[in-house]
Amino acid sequence: MTFFPIKTIINFDFKNRGLNLINSELNEDYMNIIIVGCGKVGYTIAEQLCKEGHDVTVIDERADVVNNVKNNLDVIAIHGNGVSNQVLSEAGIKSCHLFIAVSGSDEHNLLSCIVAKKNSKCNTIARVRNPIYEKELDFLKEEFDLASIINPEYETADEISRIFQFPSATKINRFVGGNVDQYRIRITDSSPLNGEKIMNIRTNYNKNILISGVLRNDEFLIPGGNFILEKDDLISIVASRKDARDFLKKTELLTNPVKNVCIAGGGKISFYLAKKLISASIGVKIIESNEARANELAEIMPEATIIHADATDPGILEEEGIENVQGFAALTGLDEENILVTLYARKNSKAKIITKINRINFNSVISELHLDSVINPRMITADRITRYARTMNAAVNNNNVETLYSMDEGKAEALEFKINTVSAITDCPIKDLKLKPNSLICSISRKHKTIIPSGNDTINVGDLVVVVTAGYKISDITEILED
Repeated sequence: MTFFPIKTIINFDFKNRGLNLINSELNEDYMNIIIVGCGKVGYTIAEQLCKEGHDVTVIDERADVVNNVKNNLDVIAIHGNGVSNQVLSEAGIKSCHLFIAVSGSDEHNLLSCIVAKKNSKCNTIARVRNPIYEKELDFLKEEFDLASIINPEYETADEISRIFQFPSATKINRFVGGNVDQYRIRITDSSPLNGEKIMNIRTNYNKNILISGVLRNDEFLIPGGNFILEKDDLISIVASRKDARDFLKKTELLTNPVKNVCIAGGGKISFYLAKKLISASIGVKIIESNEARANELAEIMPEATIIHADATDPGILEEEGIENVQGFAALTGLDEENILVTLYARKNSKAKIITKINRINFNSVISELHLDSVINPRMITADRITRYARTMNAAVNNNNVETLYSMDEGKAEALEFKINTVSAITDCPIKDLKLKPNSLICSISRKHKTIIPSGNDTINVGDLVVVVTAGYKISDITEILED
């Protein structure tokens, strides 16, 4: 694998927590990336960045993990300590553009980022998961000169919390600081949308929503006006929260926020989720099998009800009133347990159910179970990292990727771009733009106003624009145009 130099100077605006790229002259479409730690999260990040076309080197102290990576991914895999200057030199730190530390130790990750910065001008990202650092992340980010700090457990809890507060959706992707969302909704047999043409939906229900995609029989489609919705379709709509609620009310799909939640498992995700739900005045009960952990949670979260018991025992779930809960989250450490508990809860309650799944190689089987909302912390983290990589690659065009979500195992992507310069896509009616197939401009945010675009609308400098693409990946919004 050959390493190529890059001529990029990157500054990070810590006060605004944003990425500010200046004096950029990026000549290649790929970067040299080093990942320290190749557990579940590290492996998923490495896999995703390989698909993006980057040169990836992974470092791990576990020989079996290194061998597994070598056998399954097109990366350089090094057995060693990611803090070691010698190991980092062997990995090519001098020519590294992006350094990602996601080992199991927060302190190890921070220290390896320091050593990496001493040896190169690379951008560094550290995974910091321990709740004791929760209020110190801004301090750590600035003092350690980090591009970003990622916390998969916190990000996962945030996504679950949003769904419990908008349970009509199976998934919610947030754009424009929460002013625009993409909601995933399942079409039921009794839904008025069953059999409805796309072209009629905005006229009949709400002109300020847009259907940005349909998942049907494991195929992602960007529908045209004559597309007819069917039972079991998973549709994605883009709208403000107000317009989404109006649309779902008119289509008889609106469900009110839950008032109480039962959580199976008391790990880090459960801790962060419980804090978010409690702050939203939602009642929380956590069932945790480890006595020491249950006692710890009871001490640090007196507002929640903590039960020391096995959440996979149907008798315990029945005893704790599973039939009366409005929200249920299966967040144990084992996918198999989460699936079984979910199936039991679905049979014995009317709760909004969210299931955490870590392994993604059985997605086709899992999708057939119709588990409602499935959350994958690894993919949430990989999306965050991919966004940074895309933004660095897009520096030459100065239209930054603000937000990125992978959809349906990478079949499609929803991206938010900040339009910083005049280009072929600006100041031209959308109807006159020659878009590639499977491309859709979903929303335009301008001066705190959200526009669900028609053919006569234009994209202007300063806008925040949400697009969906299927079958290809982009780093700059102009790439949705035909060559």
